[in-house]
Amino acid sequence: MPDDGAILTTTTRRGNTTKTPRKPMPSENESSARDTAETSSLPGSAQNWISFSDYLIDAAQRNILFWDTLRQRANNMLEHERQGLPPLLKFKYEEVADAAEYDPPANYKLLKILEVDDICLDDCLDPEKPPLMIIDPRAGHGPGIGGFKRDSEVGIALHEGYPVYFVVFDPDPKTGQTLADVLHALRKFVETLKALHGGKAPILYGNCQGGWAAALLAADCGGLAGPVVMNGSPLSYWAGEAGANPMRLAGGFLGGAWMTHFLGDLGAGVFDGAWLVQNFENLKPEGAIWRKYADLYLNVDEEKERFLDFERWWSGFYRLSREEMLSIVENLFIGNRLEQGLVEICEGCVVDLKNIRNPLVIFASYGDNITPPHQALGWIPAVYKSTQELKYAGQRIVYLINQHAGHLGIFVSAKVARLEHRAILESIGDIESLEPGLYEMRIDNPTGDPDCEKDQYSVRFEPRRVEDISFGYPEDAFENVEAVSQAVEGYYAKFVSPWVRAWANPVTAEALRWMHPMRASRYMYSEKLNPFMAIMATAAEMAEKSRWRIDPHNPYRKAERAAVNNVESGIKRARIARDSAGEQLFDWLYNRPSPQPSLFWPHTSEHGGKGGTS
Repeated sequence: MPDDGAILTTTTRRGNTTKTPRKPMPSENESSARDTAETSSLPGSAQNWISFSDYLIDAAQRNILFWDTLRQRANNMLEHERQGLPPLLKFKYEEVADAAEYDPPANYKLLKILEVDDICLDDCLDPEKPPLMIIDPRAGHGPGIGGFKRDSEVGIALHEGYPVYFVVFDPDPKTGQTLADVLHALRKFVETLKALHGGKAPILYGNCQGGWAAALLAADCGGLAGPVVMNGSPLSYWAGEAGANPMRLAGGFLGGAWMTHFLGDLGAGVFDGAWLVQNFENLKPEGAIWRKYADLYLNVDEEKERFLDFERWWSGFYRLSREEMLSIVENLFIGNRLEQGLVEICEGCVVDLKNIRNPLVIFASYGDNITPPHQALGWIPAVYKSTQELKYAGQRIVYLINQHAGHLGIFVSAKVARLEHRAILESIGDIESLEPGLYEMRIDNPTGDPDCEKDQYSVRFEPRRVEDISFGYPEDAFENVEAVSQAVEGYYAKFVSPWVRAWANPVTAEALRWMHPMRASRYMYSEKLNPFMAIMATAAEMAEKSRWRIDPHNPYRKAERAAVNNVESGIKRARIARDSAGEQLFDWLYNRPSPQPSLFWPHTSEHGGKGGTS
C-alpha cells in the first residue's frame, strides 16, 4: 500500500532495561545506566554471551506475541464480519436517513454524531455554523476512517463547533445499484440537512472517492451545498509523475475495463472491494506488506494495540455493484471524462465541473502516491483555460499542499487533523469571502506544534495563476488505452459475459469471496480454523507474564533492526525497478501512433483519441 506506510508503520520505541539472565526483569523503570555498569565490568566474551542470551529470550517471546497478534487480528476480522461489518466510528451516533428507502434505493446512510467520550455535544455546538457532512471513501474498505479516532476529522469538526454528520454505507450494494443512484441519495442527504438546519447549506467534506463524489454532487446540484473540501481526491485521472504514480497505468496493462466487468460477473453482480485493497498493498509493498509486520515484530509490546485497531478497518472488505464499479472505471480511471465534462450520470444528465459554484478546497500531498497533487489539481487548467476564465465564472478554488503525508495520512493522521484540518475548518468563512480566483492556502506555524493555540499560527491565501498549473503526461497514450478498453470490453460484454453470468451464482460468489488472498491470509491464523493457533494463545499468555525486556542498545537488537531496514531497502529498490520497467512497457505499448485497424486495436479516432505521440 501506499505511503500510508507512514500510518501503518510509525512506531514509538520505549527504552527498556537489561538484567542478568535467568530471571525476569523486576521493573521497567529501573536505571539502564546501572544495568550497563553491571555488565560493563565483565570480560568482553561474557558481555557478548549475556547480550546474546538476552536477545534470544526476547526474540523468542516477541515471535510468540507476534503470531498471537495475527491470531487476534483474524478473530477480530471474523467477529466484525459476523456483526455485519458496522462502521468503525469512535463517536456515538444516530441514524438520520437511510437511502435504502429511496427510489431508486442505495446502500448509503446518513448518521448524526451525538457524543464523544460520553460527553453530550449540545453545549459545544455553535448554532450559527452550518452542518458538516463527511463522506468517507468507498474504495474497498468500510466507512469510519474520517472518525476512526478522537483526533480525526470528526473530532476536529466537533471541537470547532460544527454539527457533524457522517455518510456511511452497507457492506453490500443494492442489486444493480449505479453511480447515479448513489449521487441521488447524497443529494437527498444534503436536502435533509438543509431542512434540519434552517436552510443552511451543509459543508461537504469528502475523502478520496468521497471527495470526487462530492464534486459530482456539487456540479449536479447547482448551489444546493456549501463549500466542498476534497481530501486526497482525484479528478484528473491520467495525470501523475512517471515512476512515482504507477496506478494510473493499470488499465493499460489489464487491457481496460473488461477485468472489472469479469470480476463483477464472477461475483454474481457484485465487485469485491478486496481486489482494490490488494492493489493498494501491492503499490508500495515495502511499507504495507513488509514494514508494518516488521515493526510489529520489532516492537510488539508497543505496536500491538495500534496494529489491531487499524487492521479492524483495513481488513473489513466491502463490495460495490458491477454496474457502479464499471461506470467508475470506464468514465473516470480509464476514460478521464470528468475533467472533460463528459460523464453522463443518467440519461441526458452530463456532469460539467464548470457548473460548480461552491468554493472548493483541495487538500493534497506530495507524499501521496495514490492521489498526488497532479491528479488533485490537474483538472483545473483543463476546465478553466486561464485565471481570467476562472474569475469570470465567479469560482474560488483554494488548494493546500502537504509535503510528506501519505494517502491515508491525509484522513487519519492525528497530526494532520490537529493542524491542517483545523486550519481549513477555522478558515471556511474567510474562504467564502475571497474574491473569485485561484489561491494557495499557506499555514505558518513557527512552533511546529500541531496543538498550538489559534493565535500561535496564521493562515494566508496567496493568489496563484491557473496557467502555472502544469502536470504534463502522454495524453495520446492514455487515449489509446481508452480505445483498447472500449474494444476489448465490447467483445467481452457480447461474447464472454453471458457465459460467465450463467455459471456464476451467489454460492460460487461467496466461495470466491472467502478464497480471496486478502481474506485467507488473515483468517488462516484464527484458532477457529487453525487448531495450532490455540497453542499460540496459551504460549502468548505465558510470554506476557514473564516478558523479558532487554536494553534497546543490545548489539543483536541493533543488528536485527539493521537487517529489517536492509530488507525494506531491497524491496523498495525492486519496487522502483518494477515501476520503471512498467513505465517503459506502457510507453512502448501505447505512446506511439496506432497500428492499422484490427480486431484488437481499432482506429482511435472512432473513440475520441488522437492516435499520435505526445
